[in-house]
Amino acid sequence: MKTLLNSFLLTIAVIFPKDYTAQKRSDSIDTFIRHKMQELKIPGLQLAIIRNDKIDQLSSYGLANIEHQAATKNNSVFSINSMTKAFVGVAIMQLQEQRKLKTDDVISKYLTDIPENWKKITIKQLLSNTSGLPNNIDEKEQVLGEGIESKNWEIVKTLPIEFTPGEKFSYNQTGYYILGKIITQLSGIHFTKFIEDNQFKPCQLLVTRFGDSNDIIENNAGAYSTIINNDGQWINDGKLHNAFATFPLFFRTATGILSSAEDLSKWLLALQTGKLLQDEKSIKELFTTVKLNNGNIGGFNKLTNGYALGWPTVVRPEHPAAAPVGGMRSALFVYPQDHLSIIVLTNLQGANPEWFIDEIAGYHIPDMKAENGFGLSPYMKMLYLQTKAEGYQNVGAIYQKIKKQIKNFTVSEDEINSWGYQLVGRNLKNEALAVFQLNTVLFPNSSNVFDSYGEILDMLGRKEEAVANYKKSLKLNPNNTNAANYLKDKK
Repeated sequence: MKTLLNSFLLTIAVIFPKDYTAQKRSDSIDTFIRHKMQELKIPGLQLAIIRNDKIDQLSSYGLANIEHQAATKNNSVFSINSMTKAFVGVAIMQLQEQRKLKTDDVISKYLTDIPENWKKITIKQLLSNTSGLPNNIDEKEQVLGEGIESKNWEIVKTLPIEFTPGEKFSYNQTGYYILGKIITQLSGIHFTKFIEDNQFKPCQLLVTRFGDSNDIIENNAGAYSTIINNDGQWINDGKLHNAFATFPLFFRTATGILSSAEDLSKWLLALQTGKLLQDEKSIKELFTTVKLNNGNIGGFNKLTNGYALGWPTVVRPEHPAAAPVGGMRSALFVYPQDHLSIIVLTNLQGANPEWFIDEIAGYHIPDMKAENGFGLSPYMKMLYLQTKAEGYQNVGAIYQKIKKQIKNFTVSEDEINSWGYQLVGRNLKNEALAVFQLNTVLFPNSSNVFDSYGEILDMLGRKEEAVANYKKSLKLNPNNTNAANYLKDKK
C-alpha cells in the first residue's frame, strides 16, 4: 500500500510540477500579449518580467523585421528612445555618490556660457523637466541648428525661458543636453563612454549601445510607425510606415540607446541590488517624484502623472511605479513596493505599451487586474465591486443605495464612461449597456453619454434606439460629428 501511495504521489508531482502555476500564468500572459499585438498591429515585441530579484519570464513575439520576415528573438535590438533618460538619471546619481555634484546644485556652478535667467536652474530641475528651459528641437521634433552642436547651443540660448524654474512640468530636451555636458566635464570622458563604462559594462549588457537609424546594427529590429507628423501635429493614420531617426551625438542623453528586454532586465537587477548605486538613499531619490514650487506634481498624462530623476512616475495610492517610456513604443515599469518590474519593447511607434503594462502586472498581483477594480477612484471602485457582486441589471439601484449610505458619494461621467468601454473591451456588451444607461440618467445634459449609449445600442443591433440616442446627443451638442455621421449613414 505504501509503495502504491508513493507511486501515486510521484505521478501527481509529475502531472502538477511546482512550476505549473507559473507556466499557466506565463501562458495567460502570452495570450494577452498576442491579443494586444493583434489589436494594436504591433509587428514585434519583447517582454521581460522580473519578480523578487530574478528574471521570471523572457519572451519574444512576432516579427522584428517585416520586410525580411525575421522573427523577434531575445537578442533582437530595439531603440528605447527617451528611456535613455533613465540611464542619465543613474549616471548623475553615480556622480553624486562620487561627491562630484549634488542634484540641488545650480547649473551655473558647472556652466559659464549660459543666459543670466538660467543660472539658478538646478540639476534636479533638468532631470525632472521642470526647468522652464526653451526646447532645442522644433515642433516636428527636429534638432535645431541642422543637428550641429555649436549651432544648436547658440540658437537655444537666444530663445526665451518658458516659465519660472520649478513652476510646472514641461518635457524638455535642452536640459538633458546640459546634463550630458556636466557628465562629460565632471567625469573627464564623453558622457556616452561614462554610461558605457559605468552601466553597460558592469551589467555585462550584450547588445546595448548608443546609435540611430544610420548605424548598421546586428539583429536590429525594424522601426515602424502609424504616427505621422502633419505640420507639427502627431496624427495616427492607421497605416504602417518605416520610421527613421537620427540622433546627433550631443543629443544622445535625451534619446539614443538601443537595447533588448534581456539586457534591460540585467540593468534593472544591477540597479536594484546595489551594483550600480551603493547607497539605498540614491535609489530612493532617483525614483522620488519631484514636486513643483506649489507642492503639486506634473507629468505626461493621467497615468505617468509625475516625473523623478530621469524616470517618469506613476503616482497613486496602490502599486505606484517608476516608469520610463520611449518613442511611443517602449516602456518599463518598476513597482518598488511589489518587487516586480515589467519591460515591454516594441518596434511600433504608437504602440504605447505603458497603457497595458499594469494589465500584465495583474497576472502576478491579482488586485491589479482591471476586473477587480484596479485603477478606479475609491468611490468608483465601491460601485464597481458592488455591481459585480449584485448584477449589472441592478446598477442603478446599487448607485442609489450607496448614495443614501454615503453623503459625499460621487462618481464622474468620465469614470462611468471608461467603465462601460472597459466592459465592451471584455466583450460584456449587455453589462456595458447597463452602465452607459446609468450615465444618461446621472448626466442627462451630456452629449457624450448619449453618444456612448447610442454606440452600445448599435453594437447590440438595437438600431432604432441607437438613432434616438444619437439624436439626443446631437441636440445637446450640434458639433458632435460622430453623432452627425452616424445619423447621416442611417438615412
